[in-house]
Amino acid sequence: MLHLAHDMLEPANPTYAYVNAFVDELRRCGVHNAVVCPGSRSTPLAMALAEQPDLRVWMHVDERSAAFFALGMAKRSGQPAALLCTSGTAAANFLPALVEAKLTHVPLLVLTADRPPELRDNGAPQAIDQNRLYGTHVKWFAEAALPEATNEALRYIRTLACRATALTQSLPAGPVHLNLPFREPLIPTSLPHQPLPPPEQRDPIAWHGRPDNTPYITVYGASLAELARAPAEMARRHTNDLFDRFKRSPHGLIVVGPQSDPLLAEQLVKLARQLGYPILADPLSQLRSFRDDLVISSYDAFLRLDAFIAQAEPQLILRFGAMPTAKPLLLYLKRYASCPQIIIDGYGDWNEPTQLAAEMIHADPRFFCSRIQGKLLWERRSSLLEKPLPDDEGEPDVELEDDFDESVVRRSTWLRMWQRADLLTKQVLQEAIDNFEPLFEGRIFTELVRWLPSESTLYVGNSMPVRDMDTFFWGETNGPIWTMGNRGANGIDGVVSSALGASAAELCGDPTVLVIGDLSFFHDLNGLLAAKLHHLNLVIVLVNNDGGGIFSFLPQAAYPQHFEQLFGTPTGLDFEPVVRMYGGHFQRITSWEEFRQVMSQGLAEGGLHVIEVPTERASNVSMHRQLWQLVEKALHER
Repeated sequence: MLHLAHDMLEPANPTYAYVNAFVDELRRCGVHNAVVCPGSRSTPLAMALAEQPDLRVWMHVDERSAAFFALGMAKRSGQPAALLCTSGTAAANFLPALVEAKLTHVPLLVLTADRPPELRDNGAPQAIDQNRLYGTHVKWFAEAALPEATNEALRYIRTLACRATALTQSLPAGPVHLNLPFREPLIPTSLPHQPLPPPEQRDPIAWHGRPDNTPYITVYGASLAELARAPAEMARRHTNDLFDRFKRSPHGLIVVGPQSDPLLAEQLVKLARQLGYPILADPLSQLRSFRDDLVISSYDAFLRLDAFIAQAEPQLILRFGAMPTAKPLLLYLKRYASCPQIIIDGYGDWNEPTQLAAEMIHADPRFFCSRIQGKLLWERRSSLLEKPLPDDEGEPDVELEDDFDESVVRRSTWLRMWQRADLLTKQVLQEAIDNFEPLFEGRIFTELVRWLPSESTLYVGNSMPVRDMDTFFWGETNGPIWTMGNRGANGIDGVVSSALGASAAELCGDPTVLVIGDLSFFHDLNGLLAAKLHHLNLVIVLVNNDGGGIFSFLPQAAYPQHFEQLFGTPTGLDFEPVVRMYGGHFQRITSWEEFRQVMSQGLAEGGLHVIEVPTERASNVSMHRQLWQLVEKALHER
């Protein structure tokens, strides 16, 4: 016996820690049958499948027949079957059965072993291009990373196994293809330079899976069986389970990333008030201008401080929307990786790059929040009136709801800790920013908070602008502000045109403001033509630090010999003639008083206005770091 399972003796080859974690998750996710074809490159997976006691291996010499065998098995059982082959034309022989599986909605998990990248497209034997080999005849394709025996790699491969298995069953069911490259040695014996990490450096969940034999990430609302149920039954099942967990987890968080539903904000605040949970709100969450002290907006600053993080261990995290912008928040989540993190996704996407989530619930976020609220309020009402909780949720009295909300908030020392840190951080940052003499890039957003009219749209560019917006866009606005950005691929291209498109869509003529860096502005200068042709209104705040400002914050800045050439990339461009060529107004400001005057003029006059804020990259980094030090000192003293 090779003893590959985690409760047996471990192999010497790190590849087997990786494939064993993968196969363990397949089994936890309901894969009980694997159809395997012989081959060399697939050895690690074949051995891991054969060693898994709760999974039966069916050997087939011919790949075409094997694929149709797996098709029939999955079709009859309704459960996903795994299908494994080695690299090369063996994988090509699966195609006919996959075409049939896609058209008839049969859940198949296709696993093709492959050569590593260095053995591709250079004459190595049994190596063909297997990336997207099956084209549109599979629902989804992913090439797995090369195996490593690290905590991060094992979390990744467990997540990938759960995600792929869930996708085979989600409506419409069908085949999913994972291509898995392996380097030699392919047998459990390791090479001398491939040691396993010592036990004390291993994350138990990454290496051995989650407790109670549960999947690493449970996906709800995806399988045929679940979606066949009535929506009310589905919501009740999820909310009943979560309700019990909320009662056991007073130290919880609601994390809201970029999302575009303006009506979700009110539901989230109501839910947070009932739970006593703070809301960590991304600047593109549509919550920053929602006036409520439950919304925490300066966490990008104080989550950099180890002293605060050490006393802020969460018990449960609910996350809505896409992944938030702030890196300190990501590092905080990684520090408490064992905390259950539940993603509520209303789009059927997979917005979970951290590999930390325990559950993915595909449900309408507003409907989900309302169901949780209803159950919480019914329990409160039942306890006050000494009546049993009904089988289904109803609508409590408004007066009772308000009393309940406030009593929870008053009792929550956890919430007050986050609120105090948020309030003190904002006070310290605002005082320091107001006293900076040079033009500081972060102050653009503290100024816009004060000056933007209600119902305006604030579009933000990527790289530094969105990060400064994350840190400094807080405070009492003049009303709701619609915040937008291209955070899908996070590119710096096309942002000017996107903001002009948003301006064109403003049905009521509310103002649109874009904050953008000089390189991103340069990328899309031709987009300004739309403002001239269609008589659009847009105020552009152009942050001109003559290059890629974000790189000055990254480790590359420690290598000055080639920094400016490769990363700083100064252009020395004067944008005024181009703006005027497109019929726009251009103003380079020298003070914040001038900024306010030009901003007010641009908003009042309409048309295209570009306000250039000239800054200097080195001093900008210095001012940011001064602010972090001031926040750390203030929080430490109080």
